[in-house]
Amino acid sequence: MGYRSRLTLTGVSSPPARAGCRGGGAAPTLRHEGAAPITQPTTSLVTRLTFVATLGGLLFGYDTAVISGAVSAIDANFIDPLHLSETARGSLSGWTVSSALFGCIIGAAIAGWVGQRLGRKGGLLLAAALFLVSAIGSAYPELGFGAIGSMGPKALTPFICYRIVCGMGIGIASMLSPLYIAEIAPSAIRGRLVSFNQLSIVVGILLVYFVNWMIAAQGDDAWVKSTGWRLMLASEALPAALFLALLLRVPDTPRWLVMRGRSDAARQILERLEGSTASATVADIEASLKVRTDRAAPGLFAFGSLVIVAGILLSVFQQLVGINAVMYYAPLMFRNMGATTDTALLQTIIVGLANLIFTFVAIVTVDRLGRKPLLIIGALIMAAAMLTLGFLFQAHAVGVGALVAVVVYIAGFALSWGPVVWVLLSEMFPNAIKARAMAIAVAAQWIANLFVSWSFKVLDGNSALNALFNHGFAYWIYGGMSLLAAVFVYFYVPETKRQTLEGIQKLWAHGDSAA
Repeated sequence: MGYRSRLTLTGVSSPPARAGCRGGGAAPTLRHEGAAPITQPTTSLVTRLTFVATLGGLLFGYDTAVISGAVSAIDANFIDPLHLSETARGSLSGWTVSSALFGCIIGAAIAGWVGQRLGRKGGLLLAAALFLVSAIGSAYPELGFGAIGSMGPKALTPFICYRIVCGMGIGIASMLSPLYIAEIAPSAIRGRLVSFNQLSIVVGILLVYFVNWMIAAQGDDAWVKSTGWRLMLASEALPAALFLALLLRVPDTPRWLVMRGRSDAARQILERLEGSTASATVADIEASLKVRTDRAAPGLFAFGSLVIVAGILLSVFQQLVGINAVMYYAPLMFRNMGATTDTALLQTIIVGLANLIFTFVAIVTVDRLGRKPLLIIGALIMAAAMLTLGFLFQAHAVGVGALVAVVVYIAGFALSWGPVVWVLLSEMFPNAIKARAMAIAVAAQWIANLFVSWSFKVLDGNSALNALFNHGFAYWIYGGMSLLAAVFVYFYVPETKRQTLEGIQKLWAHGDSAA
């Protein structure tokens, strides 16, 4: 029977009998005051915890896209005065825009250690703090070095440093937000709830497109290049502060608590999340942590190499299909089609809306159709759209058809590789190696992201390639990568829908692959 009681977040000390006390440095958990433990799940708690965790995704998306509105200003203020050659200018501009991705690699690489050491909640708190500091620093990189606007290209170095700090926050949050959700979600709706993290990323992207557009509308191009770009980057401080404040009121995940020897604290949370199955879930988690030790495959490879390789390739293909070249450089892409600055930003909003709408399609279908069919369907849609876009650019036939091709591409990504890859990464790795394996896969994703976003500016700005393909060369590459991604999923990615996290572990223990 359920009961009504006041739910509070309190500290938990190591001894189980003191689960309701406040101890210094203790992990947060739930305390039920004035009643016996309930046996019915409380879906509102799952919803609240998911909402807070998805703010990490919102900041991920916000920062991914905020730079798109500031690219021309960054070039004008920091790079053009250097009078570099075409290739050197394109390379430095690409590095400046994508420098946050270097921080993402660092953040993702340490996220496993952070998530194990500080907990999923502690890691997200660290990410929120990094978001807040970097938002202010990247908007005003001269702080502490000179007067605002007086340093010219000399401000480029601190700007890049702040962007790297922000990237570290993204890297940590990109791993720990979906992991947090997966570890508190019931298996029947886990795919849907983790997909909400991708929805939050998309909302963050769309939100900042509107913010950039509204800021740009306050003045002309000269004003945007002198002042507007700073307001665009500084606007991230508001959602970062909200994320930081809300994280202080949530518990850590039951699976992390079990890993830290706090099974009673984990059981209390699971009683609120799952009801009467809480004790059985705790037992399953404890059993899943007893990994066989094999000299031929110790530690990370205790379940074989396939699970690690599959996770890495999922991450890499998610980037090689070109999504962030489109997201980071959408205004530039539309200007290549002949649009003015205002029109390019408005068309970028159309892309963001398509991303949002079709992410809802993924949320509705991921637990019904499964992960694997969505990935294959989405990859084929993206391949068709990118190859079409490359042809239209090469044929100098850009216009409404090219905009449609971009929207179709975004739709294909949003209903598949956007949310579904994060669902799989958060659930496919066995508990005993989850934090380390997911950190490696996510770090690989950011390395691929850095390569794609950096190389796009070089490819798109190359006169020889443009003479042959008229800005369309990169899109041919992304279309080919989409086809390869579909083949990879068909042969090597297992289906995981409606299985418990501990049950998914058996797929790899038995050496199964595609299912």
